[in-house]
Amino acid sequence: MTAPLLELRGITRRFGGVPAVQDVSLSLRSGRILALLGENGAGKSTLMKIISGAQRADSGQILMDGMPVGLRTPQEARALGISIIHQEFSLVPRLSVRENLFLGRERRTRFGTCDRRAMAADTRAVLARLGTDISPDTPVERLSVAEQQFVEIAKALLRQTRLLILDEPTATLTPAEAARLFRIMGELKQGGVSLVFISHHLEETMAIADDIACLRDGRLVGERSAGDCTPAELIRLMVGRDLNAAFPPAPNATGTGVTAQPLLDVRRLQLGEDVPAHSFQVRAGEILGIAGLVGSGRTALVRALVGADPALRRELLLEGRPVLIKTPADALAAGIGLVPEDRQHHGLMMSASLLDNVLVTDLRKVSHPRWRFLRHASARLAARRLLDGLHVKCRSLSQPAGQLSGGNQQKLVLAKWLHAGCRVLVLDEPTRGIDVGARAEIYQLMRDLAARGTALIMVSSDLPEILGLSDRVLVMRARRIVHTFDRGEIPSAEAIMHHATGASHV
Repeated sequence: MTAPLLELRGITRRFGGVPAVQDVSLSLRSGRILALLGENGAGKSTLMKIISGAQRADSGQILMDGMPVGLRTPQEARALGISIIHQEFSLVPRLSVRENLFLGRERRTRFGTCDRRAMAADTRAVLARLGTDISPDTPVERLSVAEQQFVEIAKALLRQTRLLILDEPTATLTPAEAARLFRIMGELKQGGVSLVFISHHLEETMAIADDIACLRDGRLVGERSAGDCTPAELIRLMVGRDLNAAFPPAPNATGTGVTAQPLLDVRRLQLGEDVPAHSFQVRAGEILGIAGLVGSGRTALVRALVGADPALRRELLLEGRPVLIKTPADALAAGIGLVPEDRQHHGLMMSASLLDNVLVTDLRKVSHPRWRFLRHASARLAARRLLDGLHVKCRSLSQPAGQLSGGNQQKLVLAKWLHAGCRVLVLDEPTRGIDVGARAEIYQLMRDLAARGTALIMVSSDLPEILGLSDRVLVMRARRIVHTFDRGEIPSAEAIMHHATGASHV
């Protein structure tokens, strides 16, 4: 048999004496898709950074085609045909799609000038291969998150890639967009390209992967053929325990604890002159789900609600009284918080400590009532209780937020709003890029908050999440609320998609 395309032998990497990856040995043959699973913090990203040249292993060996390789820099990895698409994009927002794809490797005419025509043609061809009609001259900053994801994939396809690593590539994609991506992955596999696929969605993992490897606490704990295992078995390997149910049940079928009167009554929320005003309500103890395709206006709606984005008109009643919200500070003062879709740019201060991130929403709670100086002991105790209650894995309260895994960062965002004591909590894609164990904890937290009388508004692209948690569902299409499924009539995924796509309902 020919040697594997990639082989890892005893790879170990430590940070400050703490092992992030311990004695990992793996192999991947040409034309195979390997799914790499594990909770946030299990060592997946560190291992992929080692393979892609971004970090060096403390010990162990990497082989390509049976020959040892150094992989000291990303450039060396790319020269060997290794490309990686990170979950957080590496695009230059102000540059066009074409300029991003060819940045640092521009095509030249025989006169030495940039061959914009050739680069534009290649850009259109690779984007057409991905099934998207984005213009090569469009600035990246004008693209949706899903469109930016496809630009990242196009960058890798333009290289002579032999090994493609995709870190949560479907986190921001609709089912149709994910299906297109899987088709492209299948074509690459048929052409002999090997792929490493990192995902927290077990259904798509088992549908696309040939082989599955699981990491836990930096160690390889299991390797399986995708056809010879079950989701329950993979969950046990990843988290070391059974998760009895994907979604914790509501208190009961009738929704005990949900108030009769709305806590938040949105009378008129108009985002622009070309769309009608939105009106909806959410009650204390209720989880209101907002479904729709990417670009349907879900995120724009909730950001305008909390004053993060402008609106032509906002008429809001909180507990029956008018409330004026023009900025997120106004929303916070009224008791409304937003867990944003992009936690790294809009949800956290990544270079600040965990302590500062938790306390920023309300310093008065931990300050002297008269002299207003910070009571450090009380502040640390309050932050520690919140983080321990959310099972945030961290070294200390002074650790920068940017050093946490994705799941722990999301819990940190939740912690700061819990510290503020918000009565209405808006969650935009609350489990994006989060592993199954952390998802279960966040789902339970949402149920617990609802049971304590918090009103929750949840935007999600994950239909099982919408169906499993929502008491009522709003469906959006073309920046309009096109249908509401009231309590007691939570629909099927097909019924939601009928309204979200505008197809006639059968």
